[in-house]
Amino acid sequence: MRFVLALVLLGLSAIPVRRNHVGPLETHIFHLINGLPGSFYPVLWAIMQLGNVIAAFVAAAVALIFRKVRLAVDFLLAGGGAWLLAKLVKQFVDRGRPPQLLQHVIVRGGTLSGHGYVSGHAATAAALATVAYPYLGKRTRIVVIVLAAIVAFARVYVGAHLPLDVVGGAAMGWAIGSLVHLLFGAPPPRRRHTASQRLEIGRMQLGS
Repeated sequence: MRFVLALVLLGLSAIPVRRNHVGPLETHIFHLINGLPGSFYPVLWAIMQLGNVIAAFVAAAVALIFRKVRLAVDFLLAGGGAWLLAKLVKQFVDRGRPPQLLQHVIVRGGTLSGHGYVSGHAATAAALATVAYPYLGKRTRIVVIVLAAIVAFARVYVGAHLPLDVVGGAAMGWAIGSLVHLLFGAPPPRRRHTASQRLEIGRMQLGS
């Protein structure tokens, strides 16, 4: 179901995309984010690196340290696959970067090259968050989802992508991560114990 929903979101994000035109709503959202104060840049830049393909290898190494071999393989498959597929999609969807399509764009960081749709950073971050999700507790799950969303947000903030670029990238990463779980399996969801069950477990542990 997650895989299908991700594909639907990816398709919906692609429908309005045009080679040399950006709709008024997308333009407004872009300038709203891109025009935020420059003081946000250091923090957003640091979080944005979670969408770099190198993050997949770092995540895999951390998983191996904790002896999570299956998770390490998933990180490499999903993160690397999302990055490569995003590169491939850009070759077929000839959509420029924000400075090529809009005026008054603030570009933060290095120079931009290549096409914009879809965002490789958003795709990679979403793929890594998706494969990690079943292994995490409730609070940590929220953290990784928020971090993946911030990566997408940051790509618009620095002027590298338009909003539909990052929505499409995040959807693609979600789809790839879900596909990895579909093909190779994922751990069962963690059981949530009731208060009485937790009390009984505590008594058993004290008794042992």
